[in-house]
Amino acid sequence: MKARETQAPAPLSFEAQILALLPQLRRYSRSLTRSDVEGEDLLQDCVEKALVSRSQWRGANFKSWAYRIMTNLHLNARRSVARRPSVGIEEAENVAMSAVSDDPLEKSRLVKALETLPKEARAVLMLVVVEGHSYQEVADMLDVPIGTVMSRLSRARQALREKMREENVIPMRRPR
Repeated sequence: MKARETQAPAPLSFEAQILALLPQLRRYSRSLTRSDVEGEDLLQDCVEKALVSRSQWRGANFKSWAYRIMTNLHLNARRSVARRPSVGIEEAENVAMSAVSDDPLEKSRLVKALETLPKEARAVLMLVVVEGHSYQEVADMLDVPIGTVMSRLSRARQALREKMREENVIPMRRPR
């Protein structure tokens, strides 16, 4: 019986690892695409690519491998769009939007500020701040040096602070 107690738990199957990672991949895909619909498409493409490419996974770090697949798919899609630009339905003028939030003005300001960030800085910010990954994990996922992750994160935070400060509501009282 003691031999059983000391045994490590069996590693998760490939499919179980994908299922466990889905919520994180979904948030990351939405942060990359800035759209729920496109984010879901990217997530589906990522999972499909991971399943098809399962033989290429070396067993080292599944999370990093899956994030790298998603990042590459997103970059490839952006390059494709840049070669063949089109107008999306989001640009329709008379579409009503419903947004429920505690403070819609603050949320809107934050979304606009995030959209002004370069895509590389936004990706690092989302992975570190929202997803809670370490600098080293993000460096592995994005295939960049750890110093690049730290500098992109620092610049992204500073840019967000400045943008949010710029658009701050003017106080009603004048300083005395």
